Amino acid sequence: MMFGMLSISCSSNNEIENRPKPVANQEEEEQDNEEEEEEETQNYKLPNIDLNNWKVTLPIGDPTEVEPPEILNYATNETLKPFFYNDSVNGALVFHTYPGTSTANSSYSRTELREQMVPGSNSTNWTFKQGGTMKGKLQMSEVSKDSNNKYHRTIIMQIHGRLTNAQRDLIGEDDNNAPPMLKIYWHYGYVRVKTKVLKNLNASDTEILHTSAWGDDEGYNFEEYVGFNPFTLEVKVSEGKMEVILNDTENVVYNDVHMEKWGVFENYFKAGNYLATKDEGAFATLKYYELEVNH
Repeated sequence: MMFGMLSISCSSNNEIENRPKPVANQEEEEQDNEEEEEEETQNYKLPNIDLNNWKVTLPIGDPTEVEPPEILNYATNETLKPFFYNDSVNGALVFHTYPGTSTANSSYSRTELREQMVPGSNSTNWTFKQGGTMKGKLQMSEVSKDSNNKYHRTIIMQIHGRLTNAQRDLIGEDDNNAPPMLKIYWHYGYVRVKTKVLKNLNASDTEILHTSAWGDDEGYNFEEYVGFNPFTLEVKVSEGKMEVILNDTENVVYNDVHMEKWGVFENYFKAGNYLATKDEGAFATLKYYELEVNH
């Protein structure tokens, strides 16, 4: 019976490490890397939001505002990162805020977008006669609770009034601020709408320009509970009329004398996270998946 001789050759660790890998293994590794990169790219989602006509206000500074074109680089802007950033898993733009610095005509803080029809300028706005629509898909992500264990409220959409320079000078104001005609709240998991009403329907064309001439209505609560689920909101305005639509199923329409009188003002849309509390430790994190404005 014959036995073959088995020859074993030993190599040092250095020799083994320095040996070239088989070509087939290199190709497989490159293919694996390409597949991983492709998978990461497919999983990376961006919000469907064009920021060319928006500026953002933050709850820091005096307060801090970032306008176009700087806002377009928000993902790498160190000032914006803590407040205004991407959720690239779900494809959302995140608005985070807490009690901090407020604007001149407010007590509360915000991480909120302000429409700019001309990028970088607040001077060009629109009237109800000119009309406009704003539609967004959004979701409350996290929000703190008050001492009664109730969620804090935050304003998620607005239509804000603005005086023209001529109107401002006529009534002797030092800025162009006018009341907000529309405030839409995330209100304990529901959507609540608040509008303005003229206190004296016989007020003169000059008197109605004063903020003090306008009061709050009783508000309107949509029936659907949105909670922490995504939902859509659409606001439509035309001469003497305003409509708010939730999830394409519920709507409320305002087409009364107050809307007619409001036609004297210019306006701009706002969207974001305007936290309606100054409680210590309060916060809210809101996501926008889509936001579009048309005129």
